[in-house]
Amino acid sequence: MERFTTRPVITGTFGVVASTHWIASAAAMRMLELGGNAFDAAVAGGFVLQVVEPHLNGPGGEMPALLWDARSRRVRVLCGQGPAPALATIEAFEALGVEAIPDDGLLPAVVPGAVDAWLLLLREHGTLDLATVLEPAIAYAERGHPLLARCARTIAGRAEWFRAHWPTSAALWLPGGEAPAPGALFRNPALAASFRRLLAEAEARGGGREERIEAARRAWREGFVAEAIDRFCRETEVADVLGGPHRAFLRGSDLASWEASFEEPVSLDLGRFRVCKTGPWGQGPVLLQALAILDGTGIETVDHEGPEFVHLVIEALKLAMADREAYYGDPTFVPVPLDRLLSRAYADERRALLGPAASADFRPGAIPGYARQCALAIEGWERAWATEGPLGAEPTFGALSERRGRADTCHIAVADRFGNLVSATPSGGWLQSSPAIPELGFCLGTRGQMFRLERERPDALAPGKRPRTTLSPTLVFADGEPYLACGTPGGDQQDQWQLVFLLRHLFHELDLQAAIDAPLFFGEHWPLSFFPRRARPRSVRIEDRFPYSALEELARRGHRLTIEEGWSIGRLTAVARRGELLFAAATPRHMQAYAVGR
Repeated sequence: MERFTTRPVITGTFGVVASTHWIASAAAMRMLELGGNAFDAAVAGGFVLQVVEPHLNGPGGEMPALLWDARSRRVRVLCGQGPAPALATIEAFEALGVEAIPDDGLLPAVVPGAVDAWLLLLREHGTLDLATVLEPAIAYAERGHPLLARCARTIAGRAEWFRAHWPTSAALWLPGGEAPAPGALFRNPALAASFRRLLAEAEARGGGREERIEAARRAWREGFVAEAIDRFCRETEVADVLGGPHRAFLRGSDLASWEASFEEPVSLDLGRFRVCKTGPWGQGPVLLQALAILDGTGIETVDHEGPEFVHLVIEALKLAMADREAYYGDPTFVPVPLDRLLSRAYADERRALLGPAASADFRPGAIPGYARQCALAIEGWERAWATEGPLGAEPTFGALSERRGRADTCHIAVADRFGNLVSATPSGGWLQSSPAIPELGFCLGTRGQMFRLERERPDALAPGKRPRTTLSPTLVFADGEPYLACGTPGGDQQDQWQLVFLLRHLFHELDLQAAIDAPLFFGEHWPLSFFPRRARPRSVRIEDRFPYSALEELARRGHRLTIEEGWSIGRLTAVARRGELLFAAATPRHMQAYAVGR
């Protein structure tokens, strides 16, 4: 049956792009028109996102991606997640009297990984030169772009803080001393100058295309960018949510000792589909675990807007997220039993725990040798909801993040006529979260907030260790061929929304746009990944577009529903290929994501 959708599925044969901002989609499409491939397009769009969505990502942030290279017929994960600085130890935080790493200021700064990752992607898989792919971002930073209403509200919400505590941010984000109006032309000449200097350093190196890109990477990690970051971190101390003032642990030497890298994906085979995700340094395997648990429940036969569908998804996610808390961390530092977590036998055990009522328990799976980690995860969950109030109470911890500007993420996906696919989820370096470095035109990321200061946990802080993030791009194969690249902003919700999208698209056979447009929901039963890490047992936030009878039944089963306005949850974007045909779709929610192509 044909469904009404807010937009058509963009269909073509030349190339398609879907991203969380229409300007980034257009800039990426320009690269395809110039003869570039999907990777050139993603890099150009990624740098534009740093300019036009500075409240959602920036050069000081991070970027994971999954990609399919048609020439080598290989799927790869690109890790642009920078690690903790060498000076950032649990002992160092204890000496400051800090019990939980804050989400703002300079204490949570880790190595900025996004720029090096974009440049590595361009060097290894792109075809165009650096000047071409950087040109749109430089132009919008230099000449200005119409400021998103949400970005304007974020700046306005932090204006007094900037004036009182972060004068470098006030100078950058409050032109003329006032918060810019929504839709106003906003310029960032310092950022444009930084990008131009990267180009100049690259051109001065000479040599071929790859050598020039590599010179830009060195200028970032060891040259003028690293030097400016080092000076700022050594000389600056600022207030943060803990009070402060505090200095950063980050140093230029941390940038010099790390670089973005490629690694193998983690995957799950499900019938004719194979779903690929990042490793457990991200939350990506949560999606795979939830899919494995749901396989065999008959979820593909129930109404995807009905109460049984929502109930099964939420209950499967409770189990997968409990395992995330107990087991996930940087696998170069801690053993993560992924083989067991993704095995069919383990999924069968976990599926047996699904009941007809909303579970109020937190149940990591029992894996031999990991009893202590399970106990710590359960203790952490109990602390996370004990401070939230009675189970019937509404949340009380949202007001702080609303005043400071809710941090979020971006996404871009591209498919080209050559057979390539890429899904990237840049984030961090949010303008509202850390003071601007004036000579660079951007701020540092605060991803260090995702580390725990409990030594026995798999996500405990350690120098050189990657924080366990929520950033989670997805790549799907169908019948052995690359088919779909998708992703979304949303923190802990990223794999929740992608799970619902994939179920509706792959198994209920809704087209891309219909699967994105359909009403969404998400749970908050588990400890959230961001400061202050609250949990709301049995909580489900759900759009009011679900049938009232479904909402009644979910409440009867014990789910604590918060009814949200329709079209307010989720920011999914996706591209796909089937033979020579290419497809793209983007969410209409928040009125800024767009799919383009021909």
